[in-house]
Amino acid sequence: MVEEAGPSVGEFKKGDEIYGVTNPQFCGANAQYAVAHANMVALRPSRLSHVEAASAPVIAVTAWQMLFEYGNAKPNQTVMILGAAGNVGAYAVQLAVNAGLQVIGVVGSKDIEYVERSYSVLKSGGALVSVVSIDPMPERPEVRSVFFYAEVSTERLNHISRLFYGGQLTPQVGTLLPLDDVRTAHEMLAGAPHKRGKIVLEVNG
Repeated sequence: MVEEAGPSVGEFKKGDEIYGVTNPQFCGANAQYAVAHANMVALRPSRLSHVEAASAPVIAVTAWQMLFEYGNAKPNQTVMILGAAGNVGAYAVQLAVNAGLQVIGVVGSKDIEYVERSYSVLKSGGALVSVVSIDPMPERPEVRSVFFYAEVSTERLNHISRLFYGGQLTPQVGTLLPLDDVRTAHEMLAGAPHKRGKIVLEVNG
């Protein structure tokens, strides 16, 4: 919820319920209060609970950018989604199906190992799009390779929100922890066991 809006912010006001990220580095939000860039948040979709909304922005926008901004996916094309059961992958599958794409989902605990192998089956004119750092990216002259960092923006979030409103996207909440357990959350990010889905910290009070 917006507690205060800066003098140059016109699209949000005190009391608005929003979701998004705080800044391009996606840091500084493990707190009861945080300062966020106005162009990196949007009004929270009313269909989503606060926990569901907190889980969505980075992974949903990453999947959107991967498929449509960098992959230029079009209806009836085939996409292979590595880590289709993961956080970004689960959104990518939903977005791809909604867009009329043919989906091949690859799941496994070591998806990075699949990238080189999967790259060999891309047809000429295809594209490999990744947010997982691979050094170097594979090279084939007839295939486009793209590595990118996700950029969460109000415009992209508004598009994602419309899909939530229409029931075309389902949030993927996994483990819910109180803010005091932030260390445990980071241990889970580093590999400690946790439920499938996004790890969310909840502020009580």
